[in-house]
Amino acid sequence: MAVSVTLPALGESVTEGTVTRWLKAEGERVEADEPLLEVSTDKVDTEIPSPAAGVLASIKVAEDETVEVGAELALIDDGTGAPAAAPAPAAEQVAEPAPEPAPAAPSTEQAAPAPAPTADAAAGGGSAEGTDVVLPALGESVTEGTVTRWLKSVGDSVEADEPLLEVSTDKVDTEIPAPASGTLLEIVVGEDETAEVGAKLAVIGAPGAAPAAAPAQEAPAAPAQPEPTPAPAPAQPAPAPQAPAPQAPSAPAPQQQVTPAPEPAPAAPAPAPAPAQAPAAPAAAKPADDGAYVTPLVRKLAAENGVDLSTVKGTGVGGRIRKQDVMAAAEAAKAAAAAPAPAAAAPSAAKKAPVLEASPLRGQTIKMPRIRKVIGDNMVKALHEQAQLSSVVEVDVTRLMKLRGRAKDSFAAREGVKLSPMPFFVKAAAQALKAHPAINAKINEAEGTITYFDTENIGIAVDSEKGLMTPVIKNAGDLNLAGIAKATAELAGKVRANKITPDELSGATFTISNTGSRGALFDTIIVPPGQVAILGIGATVKRPAVIETEEGTVIGVRDMTYLTLSYDHRLVDGADAARYLTAVKAILEAGEFEVELGL
Repeated sequence: MAVSVTLPALGESVTEGTVTRWLKAEGERVEADEPLLEVSTDKVDTEIPSPAAGVLASIKVAEDETVEVGAELALIDDGTGAPAAAPAPAAEQVAEPAPEPAPAAPSTEQAAPAPAPTADAAAGGGSAEGTDVVLPALGESVTEGTVTRWLKSVGDSVEADEPLLEVSTDKVDTEIPAPASGTLLEIVVGEDETAEVGAKLAVIGAPGAAPAAAPAQEAPAAPAQPEPTPAPAPAQPAPAPQAPAPQAPSAPAPQQQVTPAPEPAPAAPAPAPAPAQAPAAPAAAKPADDGAYVTPLVRKLAAENGVDLSTVKGTGVGGRIRKQDVMAAAEAAKAAAAAPAPAAAAPSAAKKAPVLEASPLRGQTIKMPRIRKVIGDNMVKALHEQAQLSSVVEVDVTRLMKLRGRAKDSFAAREGVKLSPMPFFVKAAAQALKAHPAINAKINEAEGTITYFDTENIGIAVDSEKGLMTPVIKNAGDLNLAGIAKATAELAGKVRANKITPDELSGATFTISNTGSRGALFDTIIVPPGQVAILGIGATVKRPAVIETEEGTVIGVRDMTYLTLSYDHRLVDGADAARYLTAVKAILEAGEFEVELGL
């Protein structure tokens, strides 16, 4: 039998993915859940496991090709024949063995290895004819996820790709879409329960099918022995699913789905299914201040942006607050703060303390990651071997930010990458290095010599889940803004996708660290080993500043940032550092990049 390998849902709003590498070749043997290929999206890079053991018969999507979620990636031959015909007759044969063991529960356990599940499926229309909803791979090294909220209840109709439930992991919070249209027959994993990647979460049956599979979870609750006898009597599997349809909740008879069919009257037990839907209650344990459900990821984003969740109206399913809602609220707050009139109302919302969630690392002792140890050793070595100190200047980047605002859309359309402020700083730093060789140099202690580099290889500090890494833009001094922007985006992407090579991490003659991307005004960064200086970029914030105009001195609101140069005082003097920083400041404040931006 050929088992199809499809591209699973990999995150909220992710509609497609690119195959970056096949870990197996056609004809190779694979085991169930063994990593089969690597896929990259704009939000996550992950491995797709094999859904079954067998031989990789065919690869449908080659490396570097992009396909939509749900597309077929490959076929696996599990070595079995067509299994479709076997289950149907098995259902009738199992009906007789069921009554033989007196205790109903034990009989189910004994029959489970072969025919029993088929009998249950035939009676309830769940596992046999339905489509399993499984927990997809949600990121590299993510092995399990917690169901935070079911967006549908047993018996509800669902459409293919409609959000079905929400799942939270330590790396991503996302919605899992329905793999097919139909009726939600069974919820296997309740809210606040944790399941492994690949585990069955629910079953979706044909439209209008009876949700008899849902009570299957309550099997231990009804071990009555008399009922197994009627079970074989109604050898009418077809009516069974139809009868319970109008009384979806009345399916509390777990192991004898056939019995409830002839007994429509017991619709009274409708309250019994309440426990099956009880998981909905835990969802209230994680509401926002106004009762709307909020995922941990959204709470973190709201805390980082100072957004009061009680003031945010959710646009997601059931009023759920989404990331887009938080970002929209943050932008609205910024706009309100800039306007003088509503300024009085803004402070009231800003005074409320952000909601911070405790880190899972609290109270734990873990082994130091290898990359963390490497970074630490290098920093200690640099501090011990160099005489380091820092100088700071303040830069007015108002003109530059306006220029970027005018050019970013056309730049993205023309060059294929976003125009962030970073390329401007790299360009200015590289230009200034050519005129200040002492900043772009290396001390050869063993030989007692100094090497002044004739190229500007600029390292860019990138924050990743594994730690801080510094890929290098080679010959940055010879690149224009577009070249720097493309190199920055490509290298940062490789770091976060764990695709960076040793060559791309080596050879830096100077380094830039954008600590302002996380809101820091400035930082006393440490000069890396083998270099004599590093430039730190602080956050760009609006502040009142003194401006010299033709009419005189005035005060205006300007975009201001701090630049910090940490340097090795053995080679670089304070005056050298000040001259270099002043040169970078002059280039940025002049903002003469119109030609490169095509303006």
